[in-house]
Amino acid sequence: MDAVWVARPVANAGDDFHESMPDRVRRVGLDIEELENYYRVSVSPQRHARLRQFLSDELDSLFDLDFQQLSKQDQVDFLQLRNHLDRTTQQLQAERELISRIEHLFPFSDIVVELSEAREAVKPLENAYFADQVNAVAKLAQQTQHGVVDGKLHATKTDAFKASKIINELQKHLEEIRRFFGSYDPSFDWWVTAPLKQAVAALREHKVAVERHLVGIGPDGEDEIIGQPIGREALLVELEAEMIAYSPEELLNLADEVFRWCETQMKTASCELGFGDDWKRALDYVKTQHVAPGEQPALAKALALEGAAYVKKHDLVTVPRVADETYRANMMPAALQKTAPFFLGGSGILIAYPLADMDHDLKRMVLRGNNRHFARATVFHELVPGHRLQYYYNGRYNSHRRLFSTPFWIEGWALYWELRLWDRGDFFASPEDRVGTLFWRMHRCARIVFSLRFHLGEWSPQRCVDLLVDGVGHERATAEAEVRRSFAGDYPPLYQAGYLLGALQFDALRGEVLREGSVSEKQFHDAILRGGSMAVEMVRALLLDLPLSPDYKPHWRFYKK
Repeated sequence: MDAVWVARPVANAGDDFHESMPDRVRRVGLDIEELENYYRVSVSPQRHARLRQFLSDELDSLFDLDFQQLSKQDQVDFLQLRNHLDRTTQQLQAERELISRIEHLFPFSDIVVELSEAREAVKPLENAYFADQVNAVAKLAQQTQHGVVDGKLHATKTDAFKASKIINELQKHLEEIRRFFGSYDPSFDWWVTAPLKQAVAALREHKVAVERHLVGIGPDGEDEIIGQPIGREALLVELEAEMIAYSPEELLNLADEVFRWCETQMKTASCELGFGDDWKRALDYVKTQHVAPGEQPALAKALALEGAAYVKKHDLVTVPRVADETYRANMMPAALQKTAPFFLGGSGILIAYPLADMDHDLKRMVLRGNNRHFARATVFHELVPGHRLQYYYNGRYNSHRRLFSTPFWIEGWALYWELRLWDRGDFFASPEDRVGTLFWRMHRCARIVFSLRFHLGEWSPQRCVDLLVDGVGHERATAEAEVRRSFAGDYPPLYQAGYLLGALQFDALRGEVLREGSVSEKQFHDAILRGGSMAVEMVRALLLDLPLSPDYKPHWRFYKK
């Protein structure tokens, strides 16, 4: 008998619709993405107001829920979403305050915003008016450029660098408008094309002037390291959003304590290698233990197989066959190595190694920085059981929680495995391997120190580089790449601190959970992966079934000396 299809009420029709918490999280994330894509000019007051209104409405709607009637999983999502909305609101406000401080360097932005938003809304504008407006942009850009060159307009180096990025963005919006209307509207071509090209050229020249005279970037300025410190109050906002119950000063002390422990272990390995307490000589020796040009991909593959085989042999975590067999390896372009001088991973692995056309001294530094023993502690970090395993699970279990992506979970998990394999005692057995992995742990201590001190306004990028070179033993090229990566604007301010702090959180949580004896180590690790990305304090609340409330504040003191 043929199947009979019976019409049923739509699940979300009328007032009976109930939005699950995972669906709410997914919707909010997609709605924010849609709003940001539509109101795309970052300096637009309309964009700021619309996003603020959306975030406020969603917070109000969230608190309309009966928190106590939610499951523990939904309570965790409630708190994570609350934090996400709160932090995004505060970030918007900070962005608005920064724009108001530097808008004298781009007084033409209101015109570009008007034209861009008219284009988005498909709002007809008279082409003669359009031409007048872009002509005004060109004149204002030229006038402002003269003010910069003549020393009449001022800004701090970091503020001016942000202004140069905004000027570049506004230029791209003008170019997009030209692509949208050009050739489709003959009248637009007649009126607007010529003055619009002039405006684009004027903005390009103005950006160069701002970078040259206010930022201090010369013709070879692509190698300049500049960032925007956020200040202590903003750091406290970030720490609360990440559910880290420590002040910046306490975290600096924590990093110093771990670093001292690393130095003690380094000296032990150094003595075994015949260098006495001079661990930096031992480190220099380890850096010479690299493979010949052309052999790095084979080394990476061998190390990847070794790391995966180890965790499977000892039944430490579930490694699905697809996750272990379908990732690809690629070589890292030279440009990317300026910000990522080592391996990168996730869906696959990117291998850093010197390219043939690199400067000789740089080639030597990159070669030393990617030696066998440094690589042995980083390949499994990027693949299995590290980022590759996360990438696999995140797309299949609790995928809505990708909105709550946090370095404390992402990078903390991968670094946690470096700590676990060290503690097991049989993976980093040789003194060379111990020096290699201790270098990375010291590096992660230094990341906490230099990122926090930079954002507290205490250190310059150059001093951050010096810490990595003089304190940890980095090659200068890799140190500069690390600092450039940290402050270029692509990573949130606590990202670099998240590696070691997240790893210490997972390590402390492992001790708490396994002490109860109700789950195995493998079950503990699998539960973390299947739970999805979240603040590690929320992982703890789920695994230990701890009480939560709608006004929950972080309080977990996870670090023990």
